[in-house]
Amino acid sequence: MKNMTIQSNKAILVLWVLLAYTALLMHASPILAAHQEVGGEGDDEFSYIEGSDRGPERWGELKEKWATCGDGNLQSPINLRNERLVVTSKLGELKSSYKPRYAILYNRGHDIQLQWEGDAGFTEINGTKYFLKQIHWHHPSEHYFNGYRFDLEAHLVHTSANGGVAVVSIMYAYGRPDSFLSKLEKHIWSIAEEKTQEDVGVIDPNDIKVGGKRYYRYVGSLTTPPCTEGVIWTIYRSIMSVSRDQVKALTCAVEEDAKKNARPLQPLNNRKVYLYCPGYPGLNTESMFDSGSDSIDVS
Repeated sequence: MKNMTIQSNKAILVLWVLLAYTALLMHASPILAAHQEVGGEGDDEFSYIEGSDRGPERWGELKEKWATCGDGNLQSPINLRNERLVVTSKLGELKSSYKPRYAILYNRGHDIQLQWEGDAGFTEINGTKYFLKQIHWHHPSEHYFNGYRFDLEAHLVHTSANGGVAVVSIMYAYGRPDSFLSKLEKHIWSIAEEKTQEDVGVIDPNDIKVGGKRYYRYVGSLTTPPCTEGVIWTIYRSIMSVSRDQVKALTCAVEEDAKKNARPLQPLNNRKVYLYCPGYPGLNTESMFDSGSDSIDVS
């Protein structure tokens, strides 16, 4: 009788463990899906080599859920041209409230990504708080300024409570080392050439330097599959500096078909592109989605 009781207790314990594990999987699945949606796919099923079987022009054919990469109308990146800009002071200064948090550095094969754990703060856009999730880098830049491409582009990816996505972008040109990347450089080298991760301790997003208050704003997409549209892009106009060795670390760490991990330019398709200039007197833009304003040449 005693042995039967022990076996019964063990069976109950095993059942509870299985139920708990099942519940954990059910809870984790949407979180994992959301993570992949925000940061793009974390595998090697796509390539940046144009003309290849998995190249950018074929992303939309590789998976059904990636179809938007091929047939979307609000795709990123784009060429930010002066003659197509709507200049305004009404968008307001970009307000961010970031917090130091524990972070993990990932080599995803197609890029290097720093992901914060927990609440790393937010940036506020059009009255909505978008919470910082991760930063990753593209080399060379994906966006162009008047046909000019830069040596590096950083993407700070944020999500809102209702599932919206906002990306804050910073451009870099060769020069002095970037102080934020300097903190990560040894960790980047340590995860080079293999899909792995490394704990980097507490990282303060406020250490990411930007210059000036002017920025571009438009509605686009993720620049990696699934190329989800409706992303609010904010791209600082000031150019920061980065050393060649820092870009080399990012380049050497990733896979061979991502040494230049920048998606080709996408059609603008009559989208409005705004340039926020503090104190600009001319335009009374009520909303970034307003369709009644004329473009202004700021060349």
